[in-house]
Amino acid sequence: MYVCSCFGVTEQQVKMHAEAGACTPRQIASACKAGTDCGGCVRTIQAMLGRGACPRRDLLDQKQTSGGDTEPVALPEAA
Repeated sequence: MYVCSCFGVTEQQVKMHAEAGACTPRQIASACKAGTDCGGCVRTIQAMLGRGACPRRDLLDQKQTSGGDTEPVALPEAA
């Protein structure tokens, strides 16, 4: 099913980007443009991302508590 009809982005694509580390609608938008035209899908994307644990957020928390440096995680390019 399409989440973003403006750019033809599907639920599966949003899930793929989320699994790759995108934790916010803005990060999803950077990966595949969903939510950057009319904005009608942003709430759906927010609901899909939920309030669960975010792998990148966990890495940031670890960095802040340990003081260690970590390399940034790259998101896959939009298809």
